[in-house]
Amino acid sequence: MECRTVLEHSQALKEREYSSVELTQALLEKSRSCAGLNAFITLTEEQALEQASHADKLIAKGEGGPLTGIPLVHKDLFCTKGVRTTCGSRILDNFISPYDATLVERLEQAGMVMLGKTNMDEFAMGSSTENSYYGPTRNPWGHERVPGGSSGGSAAAVAARLAPAATGTDTGGSIRQPAALCGLSGIKPSYGRVSRYGMVAFASSLDQGGVMALTSEDCAYVLQAMSGFDKKDSTSIDQPVPDYVNALSDSISGKVIGLPKEFFTDGVDEEVAQAIRESISMLEGLGARTIDIDLPNSAAGIPCYYVLAPAEASSNLARFDGVRYGHRASEYTDITEMYEATRSEGFGPEVKRRLLIGAYVLSIGYFEAYYVKAQKLRRLIADDFSKAFEKCDVIVGPTAPTTAFPIGLKTDDPVQMYLNDVFTNSANLAGLPAMSIPAGFDGQGLPIGMHLIGKYLDEATILNVAHHYQLNTDWHRRIPEGYA
Repeated sequence: MECRTVLEHSQALKEREYSSVELTQALLEKSRSCAGLNAFITLTEEQALEQASHADKLIAKGEGGPLTGIPLVHKDLFCTKGVRTTCGSRILDNFISPYDATLVERLEQAGMVMLGKTNMDEFAMGSSTENSYYGPTRNPWGHERVPGGSSGGSAAAVAARLAPAATGTDTGGSIRQPAALCGLSGIKPSYGRVSRYGMVAFASSLDQGGVMALTSEDCAYVLQAMSGFDKKDSTSIDQPVPDYVNALSDSISGKVIGLPKEFFTDGVDEEVAQAIRESISMLEGLGARTIDIDLPNSAAGIPCYYVLAPAEASSNLARFDGVRYGHRASEYTDITEMYEATRSEGFGPEVKRRLLIGAYVLSIGYFEAYYVKAQKLRRLIADDFSKAFEKCDVIVGPTAPTTAFPIGLKTDDPVQMYLNDVFTNSANLAGLPAMSIPAGFDGQGLPIGMHLIGKYLDEATILNVAHHYQLNTDWHRRIPEGYA
């Protein structure tokens, strides 16, 4: 029962094969038994069962929609009324949100059942979910390996079949990279498509909420429910949301796939590259056409991102000072010492590193040399995509240069850790929709992800291409040993 997709659960609930309460109880029990993965920060058992009971009543009356009664988990970066929202940080360990994020509210209105809040890199700063105050999350495909980050807890929960779907956030690849490393489908929509209200900010011009699930079809249903204009979010786009679900069935015959030579470099593991080449050949067999394209400024994506994101973080995280909410140091003599002690105790090493970088690039004397130059590079990267999309409908490549690496391997080398997002962060810099889908396994049995990038506000096309690929493959159906 637990290993089904969102749509399979929806059909089973509709046919009364089991109830939402029974499904919720089974998943909560499985989550408790899999505590060693460290996928959760908080389980919301009582609330989940109440929501499931309400969903069962709607289903019994023939009401509700396709998501009614379907359990999911939320990355612990989304505010949830009456439930801890920690952002994986000591500084928010005791923070209980007084309101729901718009994304949380919309999915609840769609009838979904929240099982709990998942582990993550502190304030979404990381690519491995090793930077959490609550300890690292483990990958169900190999317990000594990372699940990716920063949405690693959400990815591990879905991969281990503890939930059929999960929310995540993506600032530079934090939905797509863990989706790739855990063998899932994960989509980051266009910037502004999903409300950021109630999503604790890391880098405000880059952060976007999205979803991970087993299939692109599941992603389409959940994304449909969470998307749309929100007057409470000044970055929200006031544009109609396409019918993602109906668009899945459109033919991909004649679709043009752009292959950037910059995404097929010597830095990509050969097994990963081979799996992507084979997947591209399959798409060609389904009627798509491929062309070579250039993204000449993509190499600047990593340095550009690691100037702009820390700069915005240094501003956003200034609010965590021990005065209004969250952790406060117990020993200090004046307010300045209280700020220093609170932030020193409350933030972990990676957050401190990025805050220092951010303060530095915004400081007098370095602002023009670093921050302004990075913004100009960001424009060039976005222009590269605009030119490429004059020739193609979707851009395809590997999601990550390697499969999941061992826990602890890169913690002492921040630059190597940052390079895990080399293929993903340019989509955030340009505000484009992008997703990762399972595309095979390496010789060690670890998942490989294929990356699809679409035109601005055109999530429908990448979901459509991904869906047809999954109709002809079964990578997304594979289950880690011991979690069936």
